[in-house]
Order: sequence, then C-alpha cells, then structure tokens
Amino acid sequence: MYIPKHFSFLLIFLLIALNACAQSVHQEDIQQVLAQKKQSLSQTIALNNQTGLVPIKGLRDLKIASIDLGFEQSNQFNTMLSRYASVDTYRGDANLASLQLLSEQIKFHNLLIIQLAKDVAASQTILDFIKNEIASKKVIICGFGSPQKLALLDELDVPIIWSTDTTVIAAQNSASAIFGGIAITGKLTTNISPRFPAGSGFTTIKTRLGYDLPESVGIKSVNLTDPIGKIVREAIAEQATPGAVVMVIKNGTVIFEEAYGFHTYEKQRQTLTSDIFDMASISKITATTPAVMRLYEEKKIDLNQTIGHYLFQARQTNKSNVKLRDVMLHQAGFVPFIPFYKNLKPGDVSSDSSATHNVKIADGRYLLSDYYRKVMWPEMLQSKLETPGKYVYSDISMYVMKEVVEQQASEPIETYVQEQFYQPLGMYKTGYNPRRRFAKEEIVPTERDTYFRDTLLQGYVHDQGAAMANGVAGHAGIFSTANDLAIYGQMLLNKGTYGGEIYFAPRIVEEFTGKQSTVSRRGLGFDRKDPDTSKAYPSALASAATYGHTGYTGTCIWIDPEHQLTYIFLSNRVHPSVTNKLYELNIRSRIQDVIYEAIAKGLE
Repeated sequence: MYIPKHFSFLLIFLLIALNACAQSVHQEDIQQVLAQKKQSLSQTIALNNQTGLVPIKGLRDLKIASIDLGFEQSNQFNTMLSRYASVDTYRGDANLASLQLLSEQIKFHNLLIIQLAKDVAASQTILDFIKNEIASKKVIICGFGSPQKLALLDELDVPIIWSTDTTVIAAQNSASAIFGGIAITGKLTTNISPRFPAGSGFTTIKTRLGYDLPESVGIKSVNLTDPIGKIVREAIAEQATPGAVVMVIKNGTVIFEEAYGFHTYEKQRQTLTSDIFDMASISKITATTPAVMRLYEEKKIDLNQTIGHYLFQARQTNKSNVKLRDVMLHQAGFVPFIPFYKNLKPGDVSSDSSATHNVKIADGRYLLSDYYRKVMWPEMLQSKLETPGKYVYSDISMYVMKEVVEQQASEPIETYVQEQFYQPLGMYKTGYNPRRRFAKEEIVPTERDTYFRDTLLQGYVHDQGAAMANGVAGHAGIFSTANDLAIYGQMLLNKGTYGGEIYFAPRIVEEFTGKQSTVSRRGLGFDRKDPDTSKAYPSALASAATYGHTGYTGTCIWIDPEHQLTYIFLSNRVHPSVTNKLYELNIRSRIQDVIYEAIAKGLE
C-alpha cells in the first residue's frame, strides 16, 4: 500500500517532542532519554558497507523509497528519513501478491531502504523480493531485533544497518545513520554466520544534521523552551503574527524545534514545524547569492566586472559601468524598489488564464504575458542611480544579479538552484512557486491582499514585483521550511561541505559571509551583525562573525560560526495585513538573546 510522501508530521520525533515540552520533563528524565539513546546507538551496527553507500551521498541522482515490511516503528523511522531527503513510503508484507504489486510500484526508484521486522526476516519470499530488487537498484536493509536473524541474510552483500533495539529511539537512530546524521561504531559481539563473525561492523561518519536534546550539547532544555515559548506566545497574543516556527542548531545538531499558534487567527490549521513559509528577502542569500558564489568560484562571474560586461541589454544605460561587487554590497546607487504593481493599466490583469495572460500572480489572477521582460526589466535598467558608493538597501540589486546568474549559467535561476543546491542538499521543500509541487494546506498564507490581487495569498509570493516576474526573482520568491534552512545554514558553517559533498571552497564562504564593505556592515549578499552595539542587531549577544538575513514576511536566519550556531525564526507577520508589531516587540532578537543566554548558563 502506498503512503503519500507528504504524510502527517504529527508523529514528531520523540526526542524533539520531549524538548518541546521540557518544562514538564524532569532533568533526570532527560538524562534517562539521553542514556537510552546512547545505549541504543551502541546496539546499532553497520554491515556490508564496503562500498561506503552509508551514509548516503549524491541525493540529486536518487529517487528513494522506504519500504515497511511490518516494522512497528515505521512511522517514526520514515519521519526521520524525511528530514534528510524526499522519500516515498510504502508498506508490504510476506505475501507474494503484495510484494509483486510493491515491485511494480517502486520500479522508478533507484534506492530502496527496506525495514525488516523480526517476524518477517525469515520469509523466503521476502528474501527473493530483495534479491530481485538488488539486481537493478541500490538497497539498504534496516533490521531490528535479535542479531541471530542476520544469518538469514548471509547471502546478501548490500549494506545492512542492524539494531538489536526495537524502540522508537532505535528506529530514529537507524534512519538518521543512513544519511549521516549520527555515526555508527558498533560491532557484533557474537558469531552469527560466515559473513557476519564476531567483531564485524563498519564505522560510519556524521555528515549531516543530527537531532537531539539541548543537553546533548551542554544546554539545559528549560532555558530554551520556557523563555522562547513565552516570547512567541506574547507575539501571538499581541497579533504580531498568528503563528511561528523556531529552530536552533548547535554543533551540527538540531537541539530546539517548536511550532506555535496557527496559520491564521481563525485557528483552523495549527502551525507545524514542517510548514512551508514565504522567505521574502531570505531568498537573496538562499538563491541568488549561492548561485553567484558557485559561478564566481567557477570563474564565470568576476565581481570586479560591470553589469554591462555581462548584460548586453544594460549597455547604453547608466547601469553599464556599475561593478557587480557594488551591486552585491547594496552600494551601487540603485533606488530601493519600484512599485511596479501601481503602474498596471486596465486589462493588464485578468481573472482567467489565456495566451495573453499566462503569468499567475495569485489564485484567480493572471498578469499580461511576458510583462516582466517587456515592462519591468526595461524600467529597472532605465531607473536612476541616486546614491552610488553609499549603502542603500535595494531589491533592484538582486533583480540585476538574477539576470547575471541566468546569463552566465545559461539556465533559469529556479532550475539552477534546484539542481546545484536544493536537490543535492536534501532541501526538497525549498524553491520557487511551491504550489506547483506542494498542497496548498502545507504552505502558510501571508497577506489578504486587498489592493492588488484581491485574495488571500497562499503559496504565491507576497512581494508584488516577484509575483509579477512569474514568482521568480533574485530578491524574493523562495519558499522553505525551518529544517531546509537548517541544512543550508549547516553547509555554510561547514565552510561549504555537507552530506559528504563539496558545494564551495572554504575561502568562498569566508569571502561572501565576511565583512566586505567599507561603508556598511554587509558581506557579499549576506547581512551581518551591526558593529554599532547600541543597535543590538540582530542580537546584542551574537558574535561579530554572525551573518544571515531577515525577510519582510517575518523570517530570519542567523549563523554564528564562533558558536557553531544557527538560529531560524519563521512567521507570517504580514497576515492578515502588514503589521510592524514583530519589530516593535523585538521578537526575533529577544529569542536570539535567549539562545545565547542558555548557552552561557550551560547545564546549571
């Protein structure tokens, strides 16, 4: 039986669930959970891993299926897998007809993760099914129960992750280990078979995010859960936002993850940690900037060259001699923004899609075809240069860099970032125009637009200009989840590596995220901590090395390499209409302060 891959995330990872209610969990209970996890991990063994398939690499080329053959903790196992990659989930049994149907259903997958329960491992039909799939696909077996069952797999040479523990913790450990979220060092203590003698067991390494309690990195859970919860509940009560997700990653481990409130003030759909949010200007550092970084490293972009050097259409305009470095630093002199939607003429927007109106800007709203190329882009090229050499934050800068990226990459930016970053990193919920890939209900709505699109915006970018550019712009348009942002942040903290793959040389990450301007705090594309301590931006306690970005919709990601820390806050503060209460209450910075205070307190 097929289970949709976007299954409910209400079956939340046990340890994080404990974290989310740590105020009611005694410290001795937390220590007991940590001890149980450690013991369970010691009972987990990697076998037949000569080829190094575990931990998994090369996600871009994999279509993964997880197959439950009767494992009672399968839901938790699959939930953990989903934190690392897009995984389709299936269920079968030892019945021949069931397995034949299953084989047909998974024929287009090329990596199978098969969960073997203790009562089906002995089935010859199961073994025949596995042998059949091995002939054409990569297979990883996850077994649970007595290691004596391994003797039944003696003829198989595919990687096997075996745990003598059968608890939820064991399921999560095995799933995480497959992707490198935790390392395996266990060995068989008894002789099982010629293939599996005592002492067998491969050591694997940690290559991706792990998930654990704050105590695992020396932080007391209650010092995060209580004050963060209080601040977010204040924001909701003051109607600064109807809901939010907060995530904290320390030393490569997600130690705090909680969703608060609802999608809207009508409280019809509770916020989930897996929800997809409009990133707004975080798009600048998760789409356009990494694309520039990659092309810069490949020497396809020279930041000391000019716009006119790369864009023929910019020649004979005042943009022609502007250097890309100044564009990335927001000191090219561009106007902050152009309110393109205010210049629309009658007939430019239609309620019906047609050959003349095929740019969908919201449900039931279609813009004149190619409006961006014919109207918006020329207007940007002809706009004034008002403050060259001075720091003036401008969305026009990333419109321009998006055009440069597409020119030098020879493909649309939405395709480029998917292929180069999101797919191989496992950020499968990240990208432009999410309604083309995900259910509307998974996406947190933003504004009830009464002045342009006359509808509730859900899955269509809030930024008007980005919407008019078919949802794809350099400054806005990306939608993502907290977990996906955590992956991206960890890649940067790792100086360009993640999941056993290299995305950037360390010097590239350091150059773009470091201070590069003589007139502002900015890095190349990235925002940074303000050196003016009176501003306490983004947090009075953040180190001077901190970099990241905020988003107009009420989002932020801040990465502090000195503390090996990533802080993520996602909200929809523009719902049902734009409000500044999130700023006035200083919600994001206060939460960030709490995190640093908790680090300083340790386990006191």
